[in-house]
Amino acid sequence: MSGKPIIQAFFDEPTNTISYLVTDPATRVAAVIDPVLDYDHNGGIVDTRSVEAIMQAAEKGGSRIEWVLETHAHADHLSGAPYIKARTGAKVGIGEHIKTVQTIFRPIFDAKDLRTDGSDFDRLFKDGERFRIGELEVEVLYTPGHTPADVSYKVEDAVFVGDTLFMPDYGTARADFPGGDAHKLYRSIKRLMSLPPATRLFMCHDYKAPGRDHYAWETTVEAERKHNVHVHDGVSEADFVAARGKRDAGLSAPRLLLPSIQVNIRAGKFPPREANRLHYLLVPVKPKSGGAIL
Repeated sequence: MSGKPIIQAFFDEPTNTISYLVTDPATRVAAVIDPVLDYDHNGGIVDTRSVEAIMQAAEKGGSRIEWVLETHAHADHLSGAPYIKARTGAKVGIGEHIKTVQTIFRPIFDAKDLRTDGSDFDRLFKDGERFRIGELEVEVLYTPGHTPADVSYKVEDAVFVGDTLFMPDYGTARADFPGGDAHKLYRSIKRLMSLPPATRLFMCHDYKAPGRDHYAWETTVEAERKHNVHVHDGVSEADFVAARGKRDAGLSAPRLLLPSIQVNIRAGKFPPREANRLHYLLVPVKPKSGGAIL
């Protein structure tokens, strides 16, 4: 045991995403969790300023990035994992059920190049699997519901929950994406809430709950159990599923849904270049009423 991890958070306001640099204080080995690739959707331009900031922080602290850990294939931002891997040699890991997500979305995007065996990633984690960041022990917790492939990473006393939970005053993640399941989401949350009360929980997103004037991303199991507005102690599975379904029905699709999914199911890589050396992202078009498109 080398003690608590050193955790540095990096907030990307355009996507309301929090990425983390997690460092073992004994060996200075580090992991990056859920890194963001900056993407201008209107211009089709990518930038690496967010991942550069993380790598600069690692260099300043004398840390060696050996892992990039994805909690799931995100639908609201593009992953910066390939850039970090190219610069540091880090391995990119994700839960083994990414294969299900790839199978769901391959035909939607006619992604003939995409393998659905997860082999675009360096490591596919199973539920309960343990590995190390330096001397820090990491346990993988399978927490599906938001998508079929979500995992949380328990690093000593800290858990990085991805999109499964939000801050207590904001609630929980949506469960209406293909393969999502509010019943599974409830059970995943209860699994997280069964951890010791003082366990620290780190969110992947924050949107400022009504009445809160600042962003926040760290809480505890105890705080979630007492105060989560969607799933505090005493909320039944049936009541949660009904409320989650009603809320999801009124949500719009994330702005970066289509580009994000295409990139992130490929471990952050874009579809292959065309002859003009440009990458292209597809936009599936279908009529709202089922009729012909003029």
